[in-house]
Amino acid sequence: MSSKETYHDERVTRSYFSFPAYLALAFALAVLMALPAVFYGGVDVLTEAPRFLKWYFLYCLILAAVLLAMFALQKYLLLDRPIHKLSHAARKVAEGDFSIYLPIRHAPNDLDYIDVLYQDFNTMVEELGSIETLKNDFAANVSHELKTPLAAISNHAQLLKTTELTERQLEYINGILESTERLSSLVYNILKLNKLESQKIKAQPVPYNLCGQLADCAISFETVWEQKGIEFEADMEDQAMVEADGELLSLVWNNLLSNALKFTDTGGVVRLREYSDEKQITVEVSDTGCGMPPQVMKHIFDKFYQGDPSHATPGNGLGLSLALRVLQLSDGTITVNSAEGKGTTFTVRLPKKQLKEERLRNGRDQ
Repeated sequence: MSSKETYHDERVTRSYFSFPAYLALAFALAVLMALPAVFYGGVDVLTEAPRFLKWYFLYCLILAAVLLAMFALQKYLLLDRPIHKLSHAARKVAEGDFSIYLPIRHAPNDLDYIDVLYQDFNTMVEELGSIETLKNDFAANVSHELKTPLAAISNHAQLLKTTELTERQLEYINGILESTERLSSLVYNILKLNKLESQKIKAQPVPYNLCGQLADCAISFETVWEQKGIEFEADMEDQAMVEADGELLSLVWNNLLSNALKFTDTGGVVRLREYSDEKQITVEVSDTGCGMPPQVMKHIFDKFYQGDPSHATPGNGLGLSLALRVLQLSDGTITVNSAEGKGTTFTVRLPKKQLKEERLRNGRDQ
């Protein structure tokens, strides 16, 4: 972290040494420094005050202000700035950046408590980074090892379906295929999320029409909403250009639509809405499903978190984590608004891509 980098946390509203406090202390010190001269005859209040007392008080005020300014500077250099850097670094670590390192300010044989705090913080971050690496490597290795036997199980089950089977045997095989598909989806999501977090997959942004992609994703779920008897509504512009990795963003839309349809009962409504202004494109996916309580919404983007502790609803708790990571790589944001028994709305915002013709026209207008 650069020593010139400035950082302010919006949560901090109280200052240790504010400017009004500085003025009050300077005035109080000036009065205290001037009073002895008055009390002990240095200045005769009755005869000399009109001539000398105001200048003497001004001198004391300036002297107090200089002393307090030196104190404030030392406090800022030795305490405030190091704590600001530590707070900024801690925020980065909380966001998953384990490359943070705080340089020690003094020589090894001349450390203060801030230096020791920095050393312990660096050690903690290094250990956390090692644990994260081990976790990612383990997830990647296990997922790769699972892919081959899962493919074999699925292929053999498909072959069994081509033979003459009783109704019960066919039910068992369909159960095997369904479980295999769910486990394969879990393996795929683990691998994809692991590669995104370890930056093995890098976004390849290109300009394209987001509305066309949304329409294609929605149509792919047509069979699902027809089978469940769900009403699907779409409200989109004809064209909205973004500059992003289309393959990665399709994961976001597929996951949001899949969740909306999964948690909406027969007779419910799922809505896909897209609108934009000059700066950004907004996509809303809403449903009239079961909704979520506030304690669930706090963790909805955590990996492997599922709001249903019984795990009765199919899912692996990785879809929204994957969507969040993709949107972070695309300079986008995602928020959720939900109420129990009333439904859920996910809102995605992406920066808008200006068409080349529009940029040229705007340049000519200027």
